[in-house]
Amino acid sequence: MANPFGSENMAAGYANSRPPVHQFVVEDVNRQLGRTEPFPLALDIGCGAGVSTRALSGFARSCVGLEPNESMLVWARKVAPSAIFIAGTAEAIPFRDHSVDVITAAGSLNYVNLDLFLTEAARILTGAGVLVVYDFSPGQKFRDEPGLEGWFSDFCHQYPPPANQAGELSPTILADASPKFYMQDHREFEIGIPLSREFYVNYMMTETNVAAAVGRGVPQSEIASWCVETLKAVWDGSEREVLFQGYFACMKVHHQRP
Repeated sequence: MANPFGSENMAAGYANSRPPVHQFVVEDVNRQLGRTEPFPLALDIGCGAGVSTRALSGFARSCVGLEPNESMLVWARKVAPSAIFIAGTAEAIPFRDHSVDVITAAGSLNYVNLDLFLTEAARILTGAGVLVVYDFSPGQKFRDEPGLEGWFSDFCHQYPPPANQAGELSPTILADASPKFYMQDHREFEIGIPLSREFYVNYMMTETNVAAAVGRGVPQSEIASWCVETLKAVWDGSEREVLFQGYFACMKVHHQRP
């Protein structure tokens, strides 16, 4: 399958139709780190269309997003106009040694060479710098009522996700991934976001399931219509609180250990 994140449609979807989970995760990380002042400089790895970079406002005074897909960067500069965005990869970060105070990676490290990235991250972090990795699964459950889990299962059956695109990642895997880093802290989280049915359909259209189906020749309009019609059985016209479950991990370079 071709790169699912390289199309203009996917970039527009990521800019306009992804739930605002990032800001809540960053706030939780900030509390966990006990920060009272923003970091001087943050680098957001695999920033996509800039939603994760926008969430760093207040977390850092200056923010830079790094993204290999140019189509995403066209939107990123609109989504987070106060940040700087550059094209590049996680395996060859165009920053000088010990120049970045915090690195964030939101669901992007599953698609990179982790060994090369962690070597680069250790190189560019300042002495007290922190690597923050987080990810969350697609919203597939309501807070207070059943129904969405079954629909999401049907969605994945109707439009199967592409195989072997993303590598497995978790705090346990990260803790053992490189001798250069140690795990400072990690947490699991569950965040509820009120969403309309219309927004949820648009959000589902940004999933790699849809990109894979479109790559096989299924019209995107047909997929959207299927989502709209089948969701009517479990979702009326009002907003529903959809749950997003995930983790964050805060890591430091070994020479920083007290």
